[in-house]
Amino acid sequence: MTTVFRASTAAHPVPVLTDRSSTVEDVDRRLTERGEQRRAQLMGYATARFAANGFHPTSVAEITEGLGVGKGVFYWYFDSKEALLRAILADAQLDLRRRQRDAIAVATTPIERIQLGIRTSIEWSVTHADYFRLVQFAATDDRFSSGLRRGERIAVTDAAQHLRAAMDAGEIAKADPELLAHAILGVHTHLVQLVHRGLLEPEAEVIDAAVDFCLHGLTGHPPV
Repeated sequence: MTTVFRASTAAHPVPVLTDRSSTVEDVDRRLTERGEQRRAQLMGYATARFAANGFHPTSVAEITEGLGVGKGVFYWYFDSKEALLRAILADAQLDLRRRQRDAIAVATTPIERIQLGIRTSIEWSVTHADYFRLVQFAATDDRFSSGLRRGERIAVTDAAQHLRAAMDAGEIAKADPELLAHAILGVHTHLVQLVHRGLLEPEAEVIDAAVDFCLHGLTGHPPV
């Protein structure tokens, strides 16, 4: 299985997903192409409204009225507003996973996979502010947080496997790989928070510095 880096902390996670986790129930309806487009339209509009105004203040009526459709259309695709958010989170996680998987596919060493995984996670989270905000909210709500915590545990385990491989190859110093995985995820999440709060510009050198710090720490160079 191709493992990837996904960043998260218990309080402020970003999307996490592997083949072993999900935050949304399987959809049992087989949708037509038009149906898929309508479902995506509902999810896209709701994502923007939830991120801008908050999940609780945003009603199903606001979503349907904003799109000019009836509530019956909404409930054909989603059983509830909660089910809608779970679907949004799952789609976001799947997109992040695909980006990471594609990015590390070209790597030939464990350290290259780690580097590309960190960079892709940061870049994706920076450019998907709405998703980032929604996952931060979901982590504070018991209806959604259990799925995120499950994904976080899996993400840490997967990242630790890459770190352990890099240690075995002599590319990084020996240490507790799971502890290092948590540290990397923390650096990623805090950096993205600063960007979305407008306190840091997501310039190339900023992302480079974060990746280099995760790879080499305060010494600025790999172990001899």
